[in-house]
Amino acid sequence: MKAKVLITGGAGYIGSILTPMLLKEGYDVTVLDFMYFNQATLLDCCADPNFHIINGDCRKEEVLKKAMQGKEFILPLAAMVGFPLCDRDETAARTTNLEAIKLLLRLRQPEQKIIFPCTNSGYGVGEGDDFCTEDSPLRPISLYGSSKVAAEKAVLETENSFSFRFATVFGASPRMRLDLLVNDFVYRAVYDRTAVVFEGNFKRNYIHVRDAAGAFLWGIQHFDEMKGRPYNCGLSSANLSKLELCAKIKEHIPGFVFLEAPIGEDIDKRDYIVSNERLEATGWRPQYTLDDGIEELKKVFTIIKNKTYSNI
Repeated sequence: MKAKVLITGGAGYIGSILTPMLLKEGYDVTVLDFMYFNQATLLDCCADPNFHIINGDCRKEEVLKKAMQGKEFILPLAAMVGFPLCDRDETAARTTNLEAIKLLLRLRQPEQKIIFPCTNSGYGVGEGDDFCTEDSPLRPISLYGSSKVAAEKAVLETENSFSFRFATVFGASPRMRLDLLVNDFVYRAVYDRTAVVFEGNFKRNYIHVRDAAGAFLWGIQHFDEMKGRPYNCGLSSANLSKLELCAKIKEHIPGFVFLEAPIGEDIDKRDYIVSNERLEATGWRPQYTLDDGIEELKKVFTIIKNKTYSNI
């Protein structure tokens, strides 16, 4: 039997990919998830005797303490993700993204290993044409970014830990998200055939959800050589502006028409390019390209459509 792993938020966007991935590799996996979105994404895992599920809140000490008992690895994925969701419920954002991590650190045993998922949103407005490395200043411009950066700092100040600073994630997951930029733009291309882009020169980095999940597996397998440091995790081939992203989508959906708004602005002011060299130096490589993700999402949006308030 391989190591016992606890994933908080393991029924979320990344966790719903990561959990079966770890089970397939022979790990004993416990998921602690509050099922905030009423999701049922891990039903196929329930037949595996090495899968354990706790429907509970990682902010509650007794719940978290019980879940942590006997675990070698702790992957605290539970979070209020993205600036719109955090701004909508600031209390939940702070208590989940930061206070629950401080609680976890207080409860953990020294030998328990933590791999923390941060975000490269922490770079905020970056260094222009210079790549942000893990040594670049962190200047988060949202509650989401600041809460995750503060939690990462607390984690990295302890022993037996490291963090991934994930790029903007894309691709299909059983707990699907349509708010992520690539997913959103492909959805618009499929159903609306048009998109209006604000501040289209703003750049960011991207990573497929399966590569984000795979990074955790890589981190478990290479923990001793990676511990103590943060690692940017993204596609080095995908430091793209919004307009460049739209042009890439148009290669796959030729009828897609996009234009940059002459007035107005995007409330999301993130603008940076990122170096992933530190993680790549460990031997890790992403397996999915942006092209792979767009083709995948075309199939996804053949299956699902967000039509709660639509009359067609």
